[in-house]
Amino acid sequence: MKRPQKVVAYIVREGRLLVFVHADDEGFDESGLQVPAGTVRAGEPPEQAVLREASEETGLHGLRIERYLGAAEWDMRPYADAVHVRHFFHLSVGAVDVPDRWIAEERGDGGAEPVRFELYWLPLRQGHVLAAGQSALLGRLVD
Repeated sequence: MKRPQKVVAYIVREGRLLVFVHADDEGFDESGLQVPAGTVRAGEPPEQAVLREASEETGLHGLRIERYLGAAEWDMRPYADAVHVRHFFHLSVGAVDVPDRWIAEERGDGGAEPVRFELYWLPLRQGHVLAAGQSALLGRLVD
């Protein structure tokens, strides 16, 4: 079974968590409400991966790591024969002109069609609604 290394970014601002939906996804039941996350590349430290993924998916610059929250596993079966090893981080954004809601396009490595994300700020206390276990370590933000 595959055990890819993943990162999950909890970007918090004024008691709100940055979340997104796939703007063009008619199958919301499958993708759900998410936070920025992605795969750690070979040889890439998780700290670098979380900043890269968060920036790619949000279009935000000036992101910084506040702290590492820990790791957890997420069994992807039966969807995929893999167990994701997820590294969770608390991030903040230094920019003062971040909108309440916006569309960002992720281009990844540039070879695929862009994926559009509709981002907005959700009250932190509502973060339990995140899809696919992404809320697993959310409680550590209040520790």
